[in-house]
Amino acid sequence: MSLPQQAYLVDDDEAIRDALTWLLKSRGMPCTAFDSAESFLAAWHKEMSGCVVLDMRMSGMSGLDCFDHLRERQSTLPVIFLTGHGDVPLAVATLKKGAFDFFEKPLHDNELVTRIEEAMALDARQRAANATVDSVKARISKLTTRERQIMELVVAGKFNKVIADELNISMRTVEVHRANLFDKMQVKTAVELANLLKSGG
Repeated sequence: MSLPQQAYLVDDDEAIRDALTWLLKSRGMPCTAFDSAESFLAAWHKEMSGCVVLDMRMSGMSGLDCFDHLRERQSTLPVIFLTGHGDVPLAVATLKKGAFDFFEKPLHDNELVTRIEEAMALDARQRAANATVDSVKARISKLTTRERQIMELVVAGKFNKVIADELNISMRTVEVHRANLFDKMQVKTAVELANLLKSGG
């Protein structure tokens, strides 16, 4: 289960950490600050949701290395980079590697807050989609081999009589399996079933 959304601020500059913490909390946005990439990675776990605001250059592990570690751990948290060194080519390269955005210091408060909100919205959408996929997979895993065969034929738009002929079983057997299938998949119609399987990827 995902934790409530918040922004995770990772910057070794205390003044910037304090300023960003104050800015976000003044906008009603929960946040937690870390003074190094190492401390953030030590605290990270997959239930974290929201976004990461990550300084590109820090003493110790850099923001870029931290980003690579997050990707290795298959973190889906959107990452917004901060840079005070005008490293625009480097920042653009991080976008190609999957970062959400980057901002040069000094920061424009309103633009940064807006992008953090957009990153959080993206994270929420991704988590909802993943939860749907996981839910559908869990339901499918409870089906018997015969129920899965019938599900494929139902979704293909075939009537019970055609399914019975194709599988060489009685209409009554198809009806029983179909009822069990719909019950396990928590749907009432073939259309609902097809839509559910599409949403589950």
